[in-house]
Amino acid sequence: MIIALWIATGLLALLFLAAGITKSLTPREKLIEKMGYMEDLSDGQARAVGILEFLGALGLVLPAATGILPWLTPVAAFALALTMAVGTALHVKRRETAVPSIVLGVFALLVGLGWVFLG
Repeated sequence: MIIALWIATGLLALLFLAAGITKSLTPREKLIEKMGYMEDLSDGQARAVGILEFLGALGLVLPAATGILPWLTPVAAFALALTMAVGTALHVKRRETAVPSIVLGVFALLVGLGWVFLG
């Protein structure tokens, strides 16, 4: 079961790592073309979301992999679930589909629970 948890954690980390790097390094104006909700965020907010996603991805893997403060792995997962809850609210407000952020949020929540109970 721990192997399945590591696979799920790795996949989730890769998704958030890619999203975080993209949002952190790409100018907001270019992001608006593919991510319409970026219109509602300032440049600083868009960059902050990217940095939080990047740090969350690192937090999913590094603590458990190194054994240094492993309790941070579920904390990172729950923080990413919270981030996706805020993202869901933004999409609902804009009357856009919120399915991807809901799926990622639930996935992050399940990974966090997996580390609490199995890790």
